[in-house]
Amino acid sequence: MGGLTFSNMPKPVLIAEALGGIILLLSYLALHQVLPLPASFSGAFAATILLIVGLMMMLPAAIVMMWRTAKAMAPELFNLSEKSSPGEKHDADY
Repeated sequence: MGGLTFSNMPKPVLIAEALGGIILLLSYLALHQVLPLPASFSGAFAATILLIVGLMMMLPAAIVMMWRTAKAMAPELFNLSEKSSPGEKHDADY
């Protein structure tokens, strides 16, 4: 099993993570009116929309990392093919 690093992540997930970070930075700049935006797309509403979109783009990476962490911490929960057959009985008192 590979380590829990960003280099093992799928490329689309990494790209979405990077774009999400850039969009979060743009939302900050739009909120503080550092970034010149058209009048119809300026203000707190635009910053809120950019914030939500940025966070949604970063969610897939978080989900992949949580899934890999869960698999590393409890591999027996994910290896369903290695279950004992129904005929075998395992007694706790052996």
